[in-house]
Amino acid sequence: MSEQTHPVLDLEHFLPYRLSVLSNRISADIAAFYRDRFGLSVTEWRAMAVLGRYPGASGMDITERTAMDKVAVSRAVNALLDRGLVLREFDRADRRRSILTLSEQGQAVYDEIAPLALKLEASLLASLDEAERNQLWQLLDKLDAAELRAHG
Repeated sequence: MSEQTHPVLDLEHFLPYRLSVLSNRISADIAAFYRDRFGLSVTEWRAMAVLGRYPGASGMDITERTAMDKVAVSRAVNALLDRGLVLREFDRADRRRSILTLSEQGQAVYDEIAPLALKLEASLLASLDEAERNQLWQLLDKLDAAELRAHG
């Protein structure tokens, strides 16, 4: 009887796994704050973060910018609308397209969370010198472009 060999996926050296674990660990650090203080899920905060940067974005814009599932984004946007953190209007030219903006209350929440997120990022990047930070951004851009070519 011959021994069947199986491919071995060394997770500790598998880039998608490492990036995911790192992302989850970093996200968890700030997620506890916005969950405990504001009752926001990760998906809800990411939607708010997009709207804080790109007021007037649609649900589809949020989906594309965050690479999150369309249904998850829809649920997050609806929860934010129900809580009054986000306002929705409809595009006059295309009534199917919604235009989303942070409400005054939503902007206040964003204004409280965003500096914390930036402080966390600065703390993380402080372990790299300027050349390493520049190289990191270049490498991330290169990987992002390669991923787009692979699926495009």
